[in-house]
Amino acid sequence: MSAASTCRLIGRWRIIEADLWDRDYLDLVEPAAIAIGPDGHGEIAFGAMQAGLDLGYSRSTVSFTWSGFDEMDEVSGDGHAELLDDGSIEVTFAYHNGDEAILKAKPETSSTAC
Repeated sequence: MSAASTCRLIGRWRIIEADLWDRDYLDLVEPAAIAIGPDGHGEIAFGAMQAGLDLGYSRSTVSFTWSGFDEMDEVSGDGHAELLDDGSIEVTFAYHNGDEAILKAKPETSSTAC
């Protein structure tokens, strides 16, 4: 059984808060979210930043490196996410040679019409 198959963080998560930015900034371009895929890849978007993730898995955490664009500038870094007791995740998100932020995310719920 692969580490990804037992990881409880796989899915799409809505970023609801950050220690460096307010909610208006997080949702500047689109609703802030992180997607953790089962195939070693994922995505994150908040503010004017969008990036792809390269993931490593355990049961209740993922580690990642990331690269993408923030206001059309190339950016990269690393981080990790940990499942909390309340079912949310805490994401430590670090820019290469720059800021480090703590983000909190909850499972994204879909609202589909019946």
